[in-house]
Amino acid sequence: MALNLANYEKKAAQSVKAFGSNRNTALQKQIEAGKPDAGSRGAVTSGKNMDGFVGMMIDLVEANGLANATIVREGRIPLTLPGFFRPTKQWDMLVLRDNRLIAALELKSQVGSFGNNFNNRTEEAIGTAQDLWTAFREGSFGDSPRPFVGWLMLVEDSPGSRRPIRDRSQHFPVRAEFQGASYIERYNLLCKKLVQEQLYTTAAVLATPPTATKNGKFEEVSGMTSLKTFVTSFAGHIASEAAR
Repeated sequence: MALNLANYEKKAAQSVKAFGSNRNTALQKQIEAGKPDAGSRGAVTSGKNMDGFVGMMIDLVEANGLANATIVREGRIPLTLPGFFRPTKQWDMLVLRDNRLIAALELKSQVGSFGNNFNNRTEEAIGTAQDLWTAFREGSFGDSPRPFVGWLMLVEDSPGSRRPIRDRSQHFPVRAEFQGASYIERYNLLCKKLVQEQLYTTAAVLATPPTATKNGKFEEVSGMTSLKTFVTSFAGHIASEAAR
């Protein structure tokens, strides 16, 4: 049976539009309250900016036959999984069935402040995955098949995220692929390496301009890190679980 991708392209465009709208609303509320975060950070701290993508993932679960799944999308404790190097980690979305972990998703975004935030996101993504898989190996999730673990990044498409960046290392050379790579290109490299090193089942990066609030436009950077690759892999995992 063919996978059902649940009209993901249209829903992704709607999700990008909602992202921009929610981001602007969050920033305006902070300004009105007299407590704006520094720079653009206030636009991405409301915690609801990626809800459209969460809804899209839920549609993929339902469209591919996992009718009796438990889908968790909110609540600090319900979204929490045990770790190995730390006690717990709160995820953005979980799919469970019969007390088994089917999927864990991280859906992130970045607007502005690319330098420090890129490094923070990178360390977070690597550490989160390493922690989960070590806990999985040590039996923290019971006797169950390997879950789907996905990481999706929506990043602002702007001169700041597109300009070439140079790095220096005094004692040893920086790897060639990073030299002159923009932050969007670096997110693409990060996603590729996260999958190649089997830290995530799949990882995607989408670049979206500030005008996406009106048209829902986004750009994929490479086939390996595209949204289609992400949703196809996720739908395939769900369909496989449904067929058990």
